[in-house]
Amino acid sequence: MSTKIETIPLDSLEYLAYIDKDGSINEDMQGKIGVYSIFDRDRQMQYVGYSRDVYLSLKQHLIRQPQHCYWIKVQTIARPSRKVLEEIASAWIAENGTIPVGNNLAKSAWTEPIDANPAMTEEEKAQYQQSEESKQIKIRKKVARRVEAEILKQLGDRGVRMDIRFNPKLKEKGLLDLK
Repeated sequence: MSTKIETIPLDSLEYLAYIDKDGSINEDMQGKIGVYSIFDRDRQMQYVGYSRDVYLSLKQHLIRQPQHCYWIKVQTIARPSRKVLEEIASAWIAENGTIPVGNNLAKSAWTEPIDANPAMTEEEKAQYQQSEESKQIKIRKKVARRVEAEILKQLGDRGVRMDIRFNPKLKEKGLLDLK
């Protein structure tokens, strides 16, 4: 018995607003396994990914790349299969005609924690260089909190009202990622 999953062509899927009228990502995506494509305001493909929880992945991308997350297209599947998910993602990228920047040159910006360390001021850099490790941790946390506040403001300006909590342990390294 074959359980071949059909790839739904990207152009036949409806654009869904990344953020709904309530200021959240559609909660129907929670716990759903699937492939998703993220588009900017002009509906230009920015990233194609797949996940065992589409909602959590979309939330991560939103905090990492809020300026590029306006529209999504999603295909869910019932059972996890990396092979099937990769096939669908590859088909969508091929259908797009070019590899999205988020799957190519800017991949780490879409998939890795945000590195707040480059946002250190010259004064903070000087203090950091002259400090022992415990003081360096405090400086990294301070910078991470400042970048976090900027991200939260940007999201608030977009009308995002869902709960966003960053992992406090990562701030000690100057990194931001959702908890």
